[in-house]
Amino acid sequence: MSEPMVRFENVTKRYGSLTVLDQLDLDIQRNEKVSIIGPSGSGKTTVLRMLMTLERINEGVIWVDGEPLTHMEKNGSMVPASDRHLRRVRGKIGMVFQHFNLFPHMTSLQNCMEAPISVLGLPRAEAEQRAAELLDMVGLGDKKGHFPIQMSGGQKQRVAIARALAMRPKVMLFDEVTSALDPELVGEVLNVIRQLGAEHDLTMLMVTHQMGFAKEFSDRVCFFYGGKIAEQGPPDKLFNDPDNERTKQFLSAVLEAG
Repeated sequence: MSEPMVRFENVTKRYGSLTVLDQLDLDIQRNEKVSIIGPSGSGKTTVLRMLMTLERINEGVIWVDGEPLTHMEKNGSMVPASDRHLRRVRGKIGMVFQHFNLFPHMTSLQNCMEAPISVLGLPRAEAEQRAAELLDMVGLGDKKGHFPIQMSGGQKQRVAIARALAMRPKVMLFDEVTSALDPELVGEVLNVIRQLGAEHDLTMLMVTHQMGFAKEFSDRVCFFYGGKIAEQGPPDKLFNDPDNERTKQFLSAVLEAG
């Protein structure tokens, strides 16, 4: 098997005496679509935040596209990564957050142009063309001049997806991207993610409460409990015939509530 796109190697994250992730080992293959499910506090979102270097890890190494993200080689040994190294490797990753995080003073087009110009050094005309194409792709070609306040939650989330894609990432992270939306807007965002998975060579890692979508969309589902992967496998197996008692309890509670 080829080298994974993302590798967590013995990764531990603590907040004081609380261990949020406990010696996590997880490989995600190129173009694989992985959903992370589990109860609140099980470490799901922390996995994404560490990949985006929003959280520093306490132990272990995270690898992205064959090179260490959290560390770098210096005089033949691994040392904690410099800010410059972090920025470079993190450039391969795009993340879409639960609450959109759009710049309120910018139009949807400007939101998608900002990082390619300021971070990648893309010429303005090229950045504008890229942003316009991506907004067309997510079905918002007619909203290029709209500000976030003029758009629905679903539209804002689709702009956020276009904005992440504008950086041409190899890995896309989705953190509960539908949980802040009204139920009738969830489908439009999931359809865009569906389309991304079908049409683009992207490795995708998604934390979600949308069990139906996770089952339909994912190549693999990981159930987190107590800072560890309690069970993982193909969606059909994990949802229909889980081995772990905790997985069974969680799915029973979530599917009944749904």
